[in-house]
Amino acid sequence: MYLKMAFALALCTAAPALAQHEEHGADSESRAVLATIDRMFDALAAKDPAAMATVTIAEGRATAATVGADGKEKLHFSTWGEFAQRLPGIPGAPVEKLVDPHVHVDGPIAMVWSPYIFTLDGKPSHCGINHVDLVKQDGAWRVLNITWTQRKTGCPGQ
Repeated sequence: MYLKMAFALALCTAAPALAQHEEHGADSESRAVLATIDRMFDALAAKDPAAMATVTIAEGRATAATVGADGKEKLHFSTWGEFAQRLPGIPGAPVEKLVDPHVHVDGPIAMVWSPYIFTLDGKPSHCGINHVDLVKQDGAWRVLNITWTQRKTGCPGQ
């Protein structure tokens, strides 16, 4: 009984320390990570394969998790080269924005988890969750992988 109470008390006192760690997401490394993702989204908006290549690592992947018209979940995998080559074919003006990103950095690796909104010509297209893995190479953050869900309902602002 005393052991359970001691464990519960330890959890209660540890929770504020964990919460404080999460609040440090605004440090310079976290800002640099988010700036890299912003540059990736800028390359998307510009439909510029060369700009996309400057912020990604060729060996990485872009993976979309969607639900087809048949209701079945599907995964769509692309290398960064394949993904970048499709950029010029995107119709309209694509804009992707993160909503309340959560950034975690440990040395040369980082992870960002965030809801996002994707618009075409200023109109909502879809939304979901982005999970972005980044690594630091030669002092610069670059995107290794991005995985996202994609849906047309339940989006912010709908």
